[in-house]
Order: sequence, then C-alpha cells, then structure tokens
Amino acid sequence: MNQTTKSPLLLRTRGMAAEIAARLRDMIDEGELPPGARIDEKELSTAFDVSKTPLREALKVLVSEGRVTHRQYIGYRVAEIDLGDLAATFELLHGLEAMAGELVGERITHAQVAAIAAKHRRMVECHDAGKRVEYFKLNQQIHQMIVDAAGNPVLANVYSTLMAKVHRGRGAANADTLRWAESANEHDAILAALEDPAHEGLAEILREHSRNTAREVLAVLTRAKGDAPAASIGDRAREKASG
Repeated sequence: MNQTTKSPLLLRTRGMAAEIAARLRDMIDEGELPPGARIDEKELSTAFDVSKTPLREALKVLVSEGRVTHRQYIGYRVAEIDLGDLAATFELLHGLEAMAGELVGERITHAQVAAIAAKHRRMVECHDAGKRVEYFKLNQQIHQMIVDAAGNPVLANVYSTLMAKVHRGRGAANADTLRWAESANEHDAILAALEDPAHEGLAEILREHSRNTAREVLAVLTRAKGDAPAASIGDRAREKASG
C-alpha cells in the first residue's frame, strides 16, 4: 500500500477539523468567545454535532495560532490578550494612520474615493440595522482601503500586519463597547475629508480616531479581564452553527 495515501476517514476528519477551526477562529476574533473563556469539549462536540477527534484537531490548530491555550489537567481556554503588547501596537498604528492621511491627499484617485464611499454606505446600513460584526468588518476594510490609497506598499503591508495583531482585541471589545455610534460619526468625518480635495486635516482626524478606538478597546478589555463569560462556549457555538 502506498504509504503517502491518506485514508478517506482521515481526510474527512481533517476536512471537518478545518471547518470547525474556521468557525471557532471567527468566533474568537469577533469577540463572541471572550479571552480566558474555558472551552468545554463535550459542549462543543454537541454544538457542532461532531466527535471529539476533529474537534481536538481544530483546537490544536488554534493553539498553534495562539488563539487558544492548552494545559494538561486544565484543558483548553481562549487565549488571554496581552494588553501591554496591544497598547504598544496601537501606538504604532496611530502614526501609520496619520502618515497615510498625509499621503492620501496627494495620491488618492476619484475611483478610490468612490469605492470607499460605497463601502462607508454599507457600513452605515449595518450600523443602523444593529449588525455589529458586519459593521466591524467593513470598518476595518475601509481603514485598509485608505492606507492602500496612500500608494506606499511598505506602509500598507506593515499596517495590515499590525491590524491583524489588534484584530482580536478590537473584536473582543466590539462585542461590548458603547463607542459604536461615536466611531460611526468619526467615519463620517473621515469620508467628508476624503471627498474634499481642499481638506488638510485628514491626518489628524485619522490619528485621533485611532487613539479613541485604542482607548476604548483597552478600557473594555481591562474591565472584562477576569470576568466570567455571560454564556457558555457551547451556547455561543450553537448560535453560530444555527446562524
């Protein structure tokens, strides 16, 4: 028998594991599964209607990514967020946002402004409809589009990498933050500045928006640190699977 051939059972298990990992990854990154929450394998197996084999394979993947921790005799937990590292990363992002704002005024095209405006309208619709997760995703896409429009690929790549580092922190805070309406208003000001060629304050608007976001994210995560989740992992997984 060819030793490199994978059995159908193994392939199916790995396929299920990848799907489970993707679902749990989204739930962790968007804040549905909060930092420090205990992961009950039995609850998750029931919620996803799978055996423990593909579930454990999925959890191993998330452990390797740093989203989940595992300790013998204790089990799996959603990884805590290092608030010091998060704060330091935000400090860099403030400067990158401002730099992008300075460059965008000279380099952004009408087509790019129109694309950002269209994405902004979709984001506002999600805000009005109370679709917080969808709003959050569009919000991040808009920020990356603005940085990309600065026309500096090194800046765009560094910004994308750092945003990926703060994504889970922003998602965890986004589940509870009261700054949602304020943030939406700040995005209105950002778009107005982009649409006005004579506007010279975009860099400072972006910097202040980034600072406000960081301040709220860090405050929410600090308050939540050590708090018990309102619902069990299994409850949240079942909601995700049914949705």
